[in-house]
Amino acid sequence: WRQTFHKDVVVDIVCYRRHGHNEIDQPMFTQPLMYKAIAKQPTTWTQYSQKLVAEGTVTQEQVDRLSKSVLGEFTEKLELSKTHTPRKSEWLSSSWSGMHTPNIFSPIKDTGVTLDTLRRIGERISTIPPELSTPHRKIKEIYNQRAKMVETGVGLDWAMAEQLAFGSLLCENIHVRLSGQDVERGTFSHRHCVVHDQVTGERAMPLQKIMPNQAAFIACNSSLSEFAVLGFELGYSLESPNQLVLWEAQFGDFANTAQCIIDQFICSGEQKWIRQSGLVLLLPHGYDGQGPEHSSARLERFLQMSDDDPDVFPPMEVTERRQIQTGNWQIVNVTTPANYFHVLRRQTHRDFRKPLVVMSPKNLLRHRQCVSTFEEMGAGTRFLRMIPDSGEGLVQDESVRKVVFCSGKVYYELLQAREKKAAETGMPSDVAIARIEQISPFPFDKVRDEGLRFKNAEVVWCQEEPKNAGAWAYVNSRMETAFKATTGLRPRYVGRQPMASVSTGYKDMHDYEQAKLISEALA
Repeated sequence: WRQTFHKDVVVDIVCYRRHGHNEIDQPMFTQPLMYKAIAKQPTTWTQYSQKLVAEGTVTQEQVDRLSKSVLGEFTEKLELSKTHTPRKSEWLSSSWSGMHTPNIFSPIKDTGVTLDTLRRIGERISTIPPELSTPHRKIKEIYNQRAKMVETGVGLDWAMAEQLAFGSLLCENIHVRLSGQDVERGTFSHRHCVVHDQVTGERAMPLQKIMPNQAAFIACNSSLSEFAVLGFELGYSLESPNQLVLWEAQFGDFANTAQCIIDQFICSGEQKWIRQSGLVLLLPHGYDGQGPEHSSARLERFLQMSDDDPDVFPPMEVTERRQIQTGNWQIVNVTTPANYFHVLRRQTHRDFRKPLVVMSPKNLLRHRQCVSTFEEMGAGTRFLRMIPDSGEGLVQDESVRKVVFCSGKVYYELLQAREKKAAETGMPSDVAIARIEQISPFPFDKVRDEGLRFKNAEVVWCQEEPKNAGAWAYVNSRMETAFKATTGLRPRYVGRQPMASVSTGYKDMHDYEQAKLISEALA
């Protein structure tokens, strides 16, 4: 039809369910006339086989033999399934050879890159290809700023760290694929991994031009159908472990319309079907006064689906730590470009794959304090699960009155308030601030060590989200477990009160609430 008339065709097929939804369901309860008619209707198999017999295509004996053979095979497989034990070979295709199952220890690896390599990659990805003679003026400025970052090795922002992670993986023959709404320029106009000529409309990707024979880089803007797009990217990630596949939501709460894919496939796929995936979800999250629909990626939902035990302090030595291997996924809320660089590279620099959920920032993309150096990404470095207080501007450890644990961009607001108070008083602060970068699996050992370091201090958990949201419900019991065998400390909550809405819709109210929680945390 399409080849002859060059038009689409719609086939209207009327279908019906012969039996109920399950073994005890009976459709006759509510549709008696319909199901009397259905009961009289011969099955498709019966109608088709009778047609073939009437035409002389097959004999009734052949039909009976085939039917018996198929039903016999089904019955045999059903009996075998009752005693089946899954084996590694059943989920490892040839492209997945070398990947470890959770019961095989996988050592932790460094994810840093030599400074020479970082500079070489940085120079390539901060150069607009010459075939684009008229890029947008702002884009040219951004690329010039990135070139300066590479030249100095300091002041690297979030977007630059991301592209260095991508570029280094591409040079290691790891395919990188990024999809989502407006990912080419980034929702917050920060990424610009695809450059467009303002006159010809031609486009180019510097990440595709780093070196000969590098792996492929793909950045594609997707439609506003999160359920469909995330489902596709999950399937893509299952094909091979030698790739980094990322899906970015325009705002974190856009993941709501992909919840089925997240709940039924991503968070539980390995336990259900013994299939590993290294898919990365980038979900912009943070309270900036933009209202309920643009503030929260619903961190609490992802943490609630994490399967680690809050009451068990697992083995944490480097030679035996298997938290991520045995867990169902990882959830991070990182605060430095370098740590973001490492957590992306970590996805492919290990002998197994696990989904990664990133509460990605918004205002940190251009925050003057949220910058990193080449040294923090250099050889011998790796992802930091928790960043302790540096001690700068702080009293001696034994004199610290309070230690505030937090995660994400609220750290910088706490830090600025602490610095301002110290400048006003001329005295070092007696409040330490520690950042939990990997919330799940929980860094029990790092939290315990910070508690031991400040053994005379009160412990506080500070968050921007309401009390019934964010990480509080998850970290509370785990912090107690971390401290149980040593100091016996229990964390106190500081943050917004419980709310049905994730945030207020008024900027003035947001500012008031934010100032109040920062003040209370440091008081």
